Amino acid sequence: MKTVTVSTLTKKDTTISILIIGLMFFIFGFVSWVNAILIPYFKIACELTHFQSYLVAFAFYIAYFVMSVPASYLLKALGFKKGMMVGFFAMALGALIFVPAALSRTYGIFLLGLFTIGIGLAILQTAANPYITILGPKERAAQRISIMGICNKGAGILAPILFAAVILKPTDQALFEQLTHMGVAERAQELDELIRRVIAPYTVLGITLVLIGLGVRYSPLPEINTEEEDEQVAAANSDKHSIFQFPHLILGAVAIFIHVGTQVIAIDTIINYAGSMDIPLLEAKVFPSYTLFVTICGYCLGIICIPRWISQVNALRICTLLGAALTLLIIFARGNVSILGHHTDISIWFVVLLGFGNSLIWAGIWPLALDGLGRFTKLGGSLLIMGLCGNAILPLAYGYFADAFNLRMAYWVLFPCYLYLIYYAAYGHKIRKWF
Repeated sequence: MKTVTVSTLTKKDTTISILIIGLMFFIFGFVSWVNAILIPYFKIACELTHFQSYLVAFAFYIAYFVMSVPASYLLKALGFKKGMMVGFFAMALGALIFVPAALSRTYGIFLLGLFTIGIGLAILQTAANPYITILGPKERAAQRISIMGICNKGAGILAPILFAAVILKPTDQALFEQLTHMGVAERAQELDELIRRVIAPYTVLGITLVLIGLGVRYSPLPEINTEEEDEQVAAANSDKHSIFQFPHLILGAVAIFIHVGTQVIAIDTIINYAGSMDIPLLEAKVFPSYTLFVTICGYCLGIICIPRWISQVNALRICTLLGAALTLLIIFARGNVSILGHHTDISIWFVVLLGFGNSLIWAGIWPLALDGLGRFTKLGGSLLIMGLCGNAILPLAYGYFADAFNLRMAYWVLFPCYLYLIYYAAYGHKIRKWF
């Protein structure tokens, strides 16, 4: 297909593109946020420590570090739609790897499957995020990204609940309590039966991803030139030969690394944190959905208010400050409350509210980090996608401190992260020269 520039797209073309990319972000969310239930599920079925269980997030998201830059070259060679199809096929392969993993109850093979799914997602995210960032006026980029975020987090609300409904039974809580009292052979038999429940849903997922990949390949999604630059940008970048000559991009990639790590900690740790309050897994499974719902509320507020009443950068500043404040409340606030039928310590609701604090950070960083990159946009986008490996590293840090101290104190990991994000929102994004 002929490559076009953003300025030549009609309103119809732009609308179709946004709808298709929105569908993709829904799929990203469904596949990504199911990890929130996989972590406690594998912890039980594969008999893991907290640290080992968070290797789910590590294996899944470290693929972004490995694949994001190669993905930009893959997309350049194959084109946008063929590259996307390859991404969906890679995700399908990863889902199907769950079948032999479940049959052997081998955690390492599950991690390989998750890594392969992450490879596919890295290709898709490398294509989709710069695409939606430049698909319209840059002052409304955060608004468009917020719409994509609603698609992503909406799927995330559904994923843990639907997956738990498929793989968990009402009688499982009694089984989990009895496991420690069983003999070795009986426990192994029960855990084998438990882990094999993933075979059917992941087989269906794999087949579905193949069909979606073919659908995107033959969709009306236009191939656009993500490296176009006007004369002013071209003149400003005439002496630039590397993306490392853009400090605001490099600092933005670090901000993405930190932000996604804080976001996945807020969502993927909350079930285990609820468990520390003696909340059973079948009840705790809904807490990631609460966090994601609050995140969607933040996106909706951003869509309404940006840029009419508040700028992208001021929204980013408010959210980073809120994240730091909520982290301190998680650690220091105490007291029993009853909310939505759950009897918990109040601190878990501040974890939920982190979803609101995190909501507009991603949308705020992307346009600031890609501003003025011109022909370096695609590679710059790849670097930002590489920052998604923060999802792999920071949950492991949380898991380490959770084992060493406790689940509440491990949330201290978040505080220096938000301090850096405050710095980027206030000053870091303005830097155009290192010295």
